[in-house]
Amino acid sequence: MKQTIIFFLLSAALHFSEPIQAQTTSPSSKTDDMAAASRIFDLQFTQQELDSMYDGVQENLANYRLMHKQKLANSVPMSMWQSPLLPGMTVNQGKDNIRWKLPKTTLPENRNELAFMSIAELAYLVKNKKISSVDLTSFFINRIKKYGDTLQCVISITEEIAMAQAKNADEEIAAGKYRGPLHGIPYGLKDLFAVRGTKTTWGAAPYKEQIIDEDAYVYQRLQEAGAVLVAKFTLGALAMGDYWYGGRTRNPWNTSTGSSGSSAGSASATAAGLIPFAIGTETWGSIISPASTCGLSGLRPTFGSISRSGGMTLSWSLDKIGPICRSAADAAMVFAFIHGTDGADASAVNARFDYQQSADARQLRIGYAKNYFDRIKDTSRSEWKVVRSFQDAGYTLIPIDFPDSAVYPFNIMDVVISAEAAAAFDEFTRNNIDDEMSRQGKYDWPNSFRVSRLMTAVEYINASRHRYLLMQKVNEAMNSVDALICPTRGSGNQSAITNLTGHPAICVPTGFDNRQRLPTSITFLGRLYEEGKLLAVAEAYQQMTDWHVQHPEWLK
Repeated sequence: MKQTIIFFLLSAALHFSEPIQAQTTSPSSKTDDMAAASRIFDLQFTQQELDSMYDGVQENLANYRLMHKQKLANSVPMSMWQSPLLPGMTVNQGKDNIRWKLPKTTLPENRNELAFMSIAELAYLVKNKKISSVDLTSFFINRIKKYGDTLQCVISITEEIAMAQAKNADEEIAAGKYRGPLHGIPYGLKDLFAVRGTKTTWGAAPYKEQIIDEDAYVYQRLQEAGAVLVAKFTLGALAMGDYWYGGRTRNPWNTSTGSSGSSAGSASATAAGLIPFAIGTETWGSIISPASTCGLSGLRPTFGSISRSGGMTLSWSLDKIGPICRSAADAAMVFAFIHGTDGADASAVNARFDYQQSADARQLRIGYAKNYFDRIKDTSRSEWKVVRSFQDAGYTLIPIDFPDSAVYPFNIMDVVISAEAAAAFDEFTRNNIDDEMSRQGKYDWPNSFRVSRLMTAVEYINASRHRYLLMQKVNEAMNSVDALICPTRGSGNQSAITNLTGHPAICVPTGFDNRQRLPTSITFLGRLYEEGKLLAVAEAYQQMTDWHVQHPEWLK
């Protein structure tokens, strides 16, 4: 019976597979499907209204069918472009003025220690020819080959590209052409970024042989910085979770658990020391969640900080790119070289990254989301320890009531992401490509896309209007602080809210839970396009603690 009802609703609301014909002598029978469809959209029409609507619905159907004959690649954008800025707000588009200082260090006698050195330390070694980029690249490729299968975090090792880029880096450095602290440093990409000469699988079985003849913007920027691409890492299929067509990406701290996602491989590989840093993306939690789960520093920049050209689209108004690193200082270094735009992504801007190494965070206004913390009754939890660490160090923290469920009374995120993702993968559903996906559960993309087809454009647009009101509320709350301490997980919907408003966030490790010895974290939120201040506060916390320098013992 249930299957019959589902089939009926789909046929009624999705596409009226054949023009509606009167099957009985009842004058209302030709509109029965429309009446049923209207009820699942929380609408009711009289019979007279249904009769009047009938011809227009049929005309729309004919028009849809003409539209469905026209192919749309995932890379084709909407003509509407999201901006996190409200009227009266501007972006500082001046040039960055960062003078990088590299800490003097020595090549470790035990080469395995290279795996967990900071980017700045590795940069010092490469710049000063203590180790060649070729040797460093070979070291990390060998670690990927050794541990990658155990962690199920690697889709492809780009060894030929890597060795060519490393050799070029060594030659340039020898000739005195030093590009900066990423020059000669290996890294990895989440495998939804196109790189010519490689497969770009999106982590999904239907696309595991896909080749996109394009270089993603973020890859181009890292090339310009002299960084060395050694691998493309796993992502949950079509950017959901940590299950991909080859298995489930593992958490290096406890390999019986997953790494979370969808930037699953980027986080797992970085935590395991298979790479100094990796690039991830976030639509709703896909940088922060795996970084938190794997004990890393994951930066989700302001929406529009980095052009997304050459990356898989899941949601045009939500997708963001950011670095997954072992420290906030490393994240700042990577972000400095990848932010900006090529003009191909109309939501992206060239915003100045106003950042100074070792900036004095005491000059900044730091708040904490009091209403979120008040929900944590156990004051021995790591979230409260973060607050006390700042207070013990002499910081005055400003209590803030940050928007929560009280101003987020319905799931705006679900409406927005569902509509946009289903549109981005229209032909995937319409042509039954979804049947090839490895996972077919109730909450996996194939079924979610189908459910999303029963959403009206009116509801999507009105959810976007509610989103605008939410943007006003969050910006009002953030006006009194430069950075806000907020629990990473728990009630309050902070993750959905700040992804919708486009505010930057970074999570950093704060210790381990007492059950599975898994990392815990805290999140710092920042003002729009003010990643420099946000990172300064996160770095201040990491100067008080050593959680970010710890790593799984078995991966020494």
